[in-house]
Amino acid sequence: MPRVFEGKPVSAGGRFAVVASKFNREVTDRLVDGALSALREAGVADSDVDLVWVPGAFEIPLTAQRMANSGEYVAVICVGAVIRGETDHYAYICESATLGILDAGMSTGVPVLYGVLTCQTEELALARAGGKEGNKGRDAALAALEMVNLFRKLDAALPPPQCPL
Repeated sequence: MPRVFEGKPVSAGGRFAVVASKFNREVTDRLVDGALSALREAGVADSDVDLVWVPGAFEIPLTAQRMANSGEYVAVICVGAVIRGETDHYAYICESATLGILDAGMSTGVPVLYGVLTCQTEELALARAGGKEGNKGRDAALAALEMVNLFRKLDAALPPPQCPL
């Protein structure tokens, strides 16, 4: 029988950061509400959550990396909304935010969760921010809880990483 490691979306203690874009605020406010609600329901106290507002999705990764590097947080939850416009700007912002958030987690070893919507229309974004398609902010917070618990199990069961020669 193989060893199985799996986290659960429940609080195991620790502080969480939510990094949110102010751009497309009608959508982002709903994502933030979903994330905060999920953390509360899992038993995370409001005093163990810091909410950081940044100008837009482009600024999320650097801020997330800074929060993760601080040593204060067990996970960083990133939320925002990029809605397609008439220029190529949409593609550059989506790619930069996505790769930057990935890099923030990879470079710090702290779970940095992706809850940034990249939608064709505001209607589609609202559907994913508490509408008929659920709330992706909530989903990102639940994934953060699960990852924190998973990493704690892995840390307890596996030897520390070895330094390369």
